[in-house]
Amino acid sequence: MRASDVAYESLRRDILQLVLEPGAALAEVELSTRLGISRTPVREALARLVAEGLAEPVGGRGLIVSPLSFDNVTELFELRQALEQQAASLAAERRDPAAFEALRDELATINTTDLPAYFEAVRAFDAAVDAAVANPYLVAALTSVRTHLSRIRRLSQDNPARLAEAAREHLLIIDAIIAGDARLAASATSVHLTRSLRSILETLTVRTP
Repeated sequence: MRASDVAYESLRRDILQLVLEPGAALAEVELSTRLGISRTPVREALARLVAEGLAEPVGGRGLIVSPLSFDNVTELFELRQALEQQAASLAAERRDPAAFEALRDELATINTTDLPAYFEAVRAFDAAVDAAVANPYLVAALTSVRTHLSRIRRLSQDNPARLAEAAREHLLIIDAIIAGDARLAASATSVHLTRSLRSILETLTVRTP
């Protein structure tokens, strides 16, 4: 793997997991020292992160991790509502019930305080929906949105009650998909996303000085 790819994967992971928090400076010299590579591959990695919307320039003074504000979170959820409701509806029409039954069994017993296990279950749910939808254009759009959702989802770690509630909401969506009820799958998705957005905005209110 090229040095620029290593730098990109490392920095992207740290941004999505909030190791590098929104607004954190991304200085080439510091990052090249930290990653043990020259500044050129770091510069290439940062350019990819800017193109992906995970980093942005700030007043000609270098780059920072893209902030999470009320406005951009709300805008992202507006797009998420449209995409995920359609995906859930199509998944209910085109699904393999066995795949979602296995997911339901796993999610029904998961301990939401085990964050790696919980987020892995969410990724498995997303992958199952993508496979059921079988629409590469919709899946590509969802993949782009999920890149930014990864950061936003991490904010809910501060609210264990919300994670437990979200797990129950995912179960309702899965049950609707298994039943082949497209309208119910879309409605359950809408409820989940509405509650998720409210929780995230509340979290941002607490974190914003």
